[in-house]
Amino acid sequence: MQNKESYEFAVIRLVPKVEREEFLNIGVIVFSKRNKYLDIKYKIDRERIHAFANDIDTDMISSYLAAWKLICDGKADGGRIAEFEQSYRFRWLVASRSTIIQSSKTHPGLCTDPKAVLESNFIRYVL
Repeated sequence: MQNKESYEFAVIRLVPKVEREEFLNIGVIVFSKRNKYLDIKYKIDRERIHAFANDIDTDMISSYLAAWKLICDGKADGGRIAEFEQSYRFRWLVASRSTIIQSSKTHPGLCTDPKAVLESNFIRYVL
């Protein structure tokens, strides 16, 4: 039996009107230091977003989240943040923000497969 390792995750939220604090869950980010894993999965459901807030530029949201993916992957196109170690990148991505893309508080757990956690949490919290 494989040993379970710790992980953390946060739900990525779209907050169209920050002052109203209403949000839609649009993604999940998972980090496991011991497994050297950091990844994000998101879905831009344009119909759902426009039903919630019809003035949102979904292409802009997609480009921001694509940049988050580059940061998760440590890609050069992700800018200076992408150059740092995974734990720093995760903390930066889930830091408290007052913008239209925010994350929930982080939640801990134990797992043998952080990618499976990403998939199951994406289904649970986004779909």
